[in-house]
Amino acid sequence: MKNRYAKEIAAQVRRDWEQRRERRKALELQWRLNMNFLAGDQYCEITPLGDIDDYGKRYYWQQREVYNQIASVVETRLAKLARVKTGVAVRPASDDDGDVYCAKLSTKVLQAAQEEVGLVKLMNSASAWSETAGSCFIKVGWDPSGGKAVGVDKNGQTLHEGALSVDVVPPFEIFPDNLLAGELDNCRSVIHAKACHVDEVRDRWGVEVKGEDVNVFSLDSSPMPDGQGYSPGVKGINSSPAPDHCIVLERYQLPDKQRPLGRLTIVAGDELLFDGDLPYVNQKDGSRGYPFCAMRCLDKVGCVFGASVIERLIPLQRAYNEVRNRKHEYMNRLAMGVLAAEDGSVDTDMLEEDGLAPGRVLIYRQGSQPPRMLDPGDIPNDFHYEEERILSEFITISGVSELSKYSQTYSSMSGRAISLLVEQDDTRLASTSGSLRECVRQVCFKILCAFKQFAGEKRFMRLAGENGGMQLRSFSASSLTADDLVFETDNELNDTLANRRNMVLELVKMGILQNKEGGISERDRSRVLELLGFGNWENTADIADCQRDAAIRENTKAKEGEKLALSDVDDDGIHIEEHTKALLSEGLSERARKTLQEHVKEHKGREVMSSAAEQNQ
Repeated sequence: MKNRYAKEIAAQVRRDWEQRRERRKALELQWRLNMNFLAGDQYCEITPLGDIDDYGKRYYWQQREVYNQIASVVETRLAKLARVKTGVAVRPASDDDGDVYCAKLSTKVLQAAQEEVGLVKLMNSASAWSETAGSCFIKVGWDPSGGKAVGVDKNGQTLHEGALSVDVVPPFEIFPDNLLAGELDNCRSVIHAKACHVDEVRDRWGVEVKGEDVNVFSLDSSPMPDGQGYSPGVKGINSSPAPDHCIVLERYQLPDKQRPLGRLTIVAGDELLFDGDLPYVNQKDGSRGYPFCAMRCLDKVGCVFGASVIERLIPLQRAYNEVRNRKHEYMNRLAMGVLAAEDGSVDTDMLEEDGLAPGRVLIYRQGSQPPRMLDPGDIPNDFHYEEERILSEFITISGVSELSKYSQTYSSMSGRAISLLVEQDDTRLASTSGSLRECVRQVCFKILCAFKQFAGEKRFMRLAGENGGMQLRSFSASSLTADDLVFETDNELNDTLANRRNMVLELVKMGILQNKEGGISERDRSRVLELLGFGNWENTADIADCQRDAAIRENTKAKEGEKLALSDVDDDGIHIEEHTKALLSEGLSERARKTLQEHVKEHKGREVMSSAAEQNQ
């Protein structure tokens, strides 16, 4: 009975996936067409039968070279988007020392997790998918079998501490129940379909699944010749079967009244691998949701999937290829010419094979006209005008000017004009970069939620110290927070490294960073060097930071009921400032408040005595 129920669930999920795949077929064909044009296979189209095919040539001599402008546009856009940093910080909920400590700890854990999973590389890969197909998704989960080994269970199986799992999911693998839901979180259910080898399914879920041939994408040469005797050198995106594979279907369903924890059903072939609650508590209200974060190139109003800039450039690319090829065909006629011969006057087979070679003796019938070259005329100026017009439309539609695409400027352009052009290019990418930054913020939120749910009460991790060095520290999952995530910097497209350095140098020249004595303190000098990109030249932490950390640790001891004592190396002014800040915050018990007040009095008394001793000297 149980096996029969599992078969029914597996068949239901598979039927649901087939229906969603059929509804999404038009979008998938457009994505494949975009990939072909980006790869250079630009003589293809969507056929009425629902496939991508080459539309062939009308004449054997027809020129079909590809002058790929789309690739350079996408590469330029990706280079600009690569400047968007993934640095996200956690903002404390209040000025209480406990909230400040949790925010700092969460930020350091988030930074270490980003380095561990290689988030920068993943976001660059996701940007490439987004620019090509219009959308991409990042899946944030938890792998119980990852991380370091911590022990052995009763069955002799090795236990692991678990590790974060962050993967790039192309749009081909996502099947929402409603394509017009606007956002993925508005869909009631989402299916993630992925091709996996049967051995991978057996090792992960312990279930033997029958293998089959699964169609996957591959690069194949174009079957049509390019013309004029050139061999096909263009690679196109085609599907090819992968043996011993199966489709693993993960259907995520949001919580409802019947299932308040949601539902996750995993099916491979005809086998049910898992059927239970949604595994991840990753929503702001503490509920369970999808592990996916969306990134879009261009938004489609009311659509889950976005649009790619390639879709708008395909008609221009086709027109540009036609103009350049017809222009070259005209030049071939000018160079090689077209012969006109009277019927029966010469051996036409010999003439077709060799033409009018230099120094050749041509014998023709007596009384007939000798063969002659037809006058092809000059190349019309319309070819040149049309080529320039199409290139200007590429700039208008793509938002990538000649300055960014070719690094081309003119001697008559002033520095102000060049800055305006750069600013205009960056403005055209504001929507795409904003989607990327929002995706990064969502990914970071789900990363912290995963640590908070699975890290446990004591987990060791290499975290960055105050001086930039690495420290092995332990933390508890309950100490992490993900309530308010903010970016450490503004949009890097508008704020480049050169702009920041110039601004810092101007502040130094104007004397704004100088102290009362007219110089720059060691602390400010270190900060200026960091802003200029030289980092912290000193390997030790700033003395003021160390004093503040010591004072914050004393505040924590006071909250735990411990007594406080003065130290000879304490800076009384900094300690008084930090202790006073703790006294003004909420949540202190009467005992802790009394302990801190007495400690502040001791600091003030010693400060007064030190001032009096300096005056006597």
